Amino acid sequence: MDRTDTTAIASAASPPGGMSWEAAPVTTAAVAPAPITTAAMARAYARSVVLEQWNNADRTAMEAALIDLSLVVSELAANAVRHGGGLAGFEVTPTRQGVRLAVHDNSDVVPAAAFGPGSLPTKHHGNGYGWPVIIRLARDIAVEPRPGGGKTVSVLVPLV
Repeated sequence: MDRTDTTAIASAASPPGGMSWEAAPVTTAAVAPAPITTAAMARAYARSVVLEQWNNADRTAMEAALIDLSLVVSELAANAVRHGGGLAGFEVTPTRQGVRLAVHDNSDVVPAAAFGPGSLPTKHHGNGYGWPVIIRLARDIAVEPRPGGGKTVSVLVPLV
């Protein structure tokens, strides 16, 4: 996959070959050994899931894909801490195409930029590069309310 040609709105992007992201079977979400409370912990955990559960004899994530994954994890976790009232949970679920991330926070506010075009800001107006990076590197972005308050932001990060 050419990682530079991903400017389409993430929720509308399709995988190569006419497949559907949803059509691929999803395995059980990996359970972290301890609560994930920082972006650094989330990055390390996501990488370990890829290396220990996603990689196999038929496929291995390239370092470029792991870097993309780290960027997406960092931005989602930082957004949860900075704008979402804290990182309330973090899940990594291996799929055939990559990993699905689910980041839980304590805010009900849906970020407007989550479904934007992914264009980078020309000037800094209090918003950074986080959502444009996420949109460019991830697919199937979803933001859903959590029972009892807060939200879950989930994305698929392709590794193939």
